Amino acid sequence: MRIVDMKEFYITTAIDYANGAPHLGHAYEKVLADTIVRFKRMEGISSHFLTGLDEHGQKVQQNAQKMGVSPQECCDQVAELFQGLCKELNISNDDYIRTTQPRHIKIVQELLQKLYDSGDIYKADYNGYYSVRQEQFVQDKDRNPDGTWPELFGEVIEITESNYFFRLAKHQDWLRQYLEEHPGFIYPEHRQKNVIEFLKEPISDLCISRPKERLSWGIELPFDTNFVTYVWFDALTNYYSASLEKGCWPADIHVIGKDILVPPHAVYWPIMLHACGLELPKMILAHGWWLSRGAKVSKTKTAADDNAPKEKTAIELMREYGVDVFRYYVMRNMSVGEDSDYAEELFMISQRQLANDLGNMVNRTLNMITKYCGGVVPSVVVEEELESKLKETWEHAKTQYFGLAKTFQFNMALQELWVFVAGLNRYINDRAPWKLAKSEDVKDRARLETSLAFSAEGLRLAAVALAPVMPTIAEKIQTLFGLPVAANVFAGNLDWSAVLAGKSVAAGAKLFPRPETVDSVPQKK
Repeated sequence: MRIVDMKEFYITTAIDYANGAPHLGHAYEKVLADTIVRFKRMEGISSHFLTGLDEHGQKVQQNAQKMGVSPQECCDQVAELFQGLCKELNISNDDYIRTTQPRHIKIVQELLQKLYDSGDIYKADYNGYYSVRQEQFVQDKDRNPDGTWPELFGEVIEITESNYFFRLAKHQDWLRQYLEEHPGFIYPEHRQKNVIEFLKEPISDLCISRPKERLSWGIELPFDTNFVTYVWFDALTNYYSASLEKGCWPADIHVIGKDILVPPHAVYWPIMLHACGLELPKMILAHGWWLSRGAKVSKTKTAADDNAPKEKTAIELMREYGVDVFRYYVMRNMSVGEDSDYAEELFMISQRQLANDLGNMVNRTLNMITKYCGGVVPSVVVEEELESKLKETWEHAKTQYFGLAKTFQFNMALQELWVFVAGLNRYINDRAPWKLAKSEDVKDRARLETSLAFSAEGLRLAAVALAPVMPTIAEKIQTLFGLPVAANVFAGNLDWSAVLAGKSVAAGAKLFPRPETVDSVPQKK
């Protein structure tokens, strides 16, 4: 596995299609990318994070007609939903591109003209099959063994028309060689192998236009105003067009779903860039799907069987239990690159884990510091050997946690960090400060203060480490213990210290309250 390591960092997500409401898949992809970039920023690495909305195409045009509004008005409504979700999820994107923006349209047309001038785009007649749902031409080889079309294509019609084509096949051998010479370009590794296998069969040139009489909602071809460009050529260019203002191309990581890896992101996009003389992204990270009862979680339901017991959606649970519980759940329960099961009970297991292990430990420690130490974190004056052992335990947890996170194994990283959190709980239970408080022995008093100081420090370190996954909770824990938020955790904030000594703490806090005490965030109407 290749470890991404650089001084500056540019990360993108797939841009969502303006054809429906957000769901778990959209939310997970944003949280995954946000977690990655927050880890980079913690290291002091200058970073730029892009996400956005894909607004052109036949489906948008049809939806606008059904709604009785213009396509742009339709897109504006959908953009509000997706940008609202980003805000709810506490996504720290630096830019949000919409493909109807002039800055994007200008670059799309420039690249189209460049490819046309170089002879990589030509006009030809097409007679064959067209998938209305996928807005793409399909071939007989795409049929099921029984001759039917796969469900994902929806209605397939026979069509004859003139269009413009991009010479995709011309660059096929180059791309296959590039992938063979650049292991780690696609993560996980088996996805790259799949793309190489795909390229062993001949590929067709890509139709990159639609006549205006069939589709008017798109970017005009600069060399023929009777046509608009095909949505994939338009949409894929966003990663490059949005980077020009900051000068951060090439992207270090494209975060996308596995369903749009082949052919769009792993074949079309690299070849388009190569033909334009532009650098390729350094890595494409293709994540898996969230499944419910074996089927992909859709934007409308979580169960594959309409007669199954009604479950709350992940978005509904997020609004009930808090965004950081949701972020923890998706990062703890998905192995990046693989599929994972969604179920309400699995979400609740994560919620209880947070409440019982972390929330309870924070609340108990704050309460005992308030009760036994006047609300001030005591200074550690004894048990140097124990402190040395705790430091060693933390250093091991820190090394494992950040090492796994650097290779995108966030679920395993959180598991390692939770070993440390569980250890803090065992330590405070074994030391039992509430019993030491009853003793009049000076040594017991010293042990009491030491245990509370060590527990507070352990929680501070765990909170700072959790900041990329649970930014709001991490900030709250630090402020509860009297500290400002750590801006750069690798500037000493992740080292065991006595920084909390003498700090005034809150009397207590319920970080993960029971559902009936949570203020739900109303859904947008």
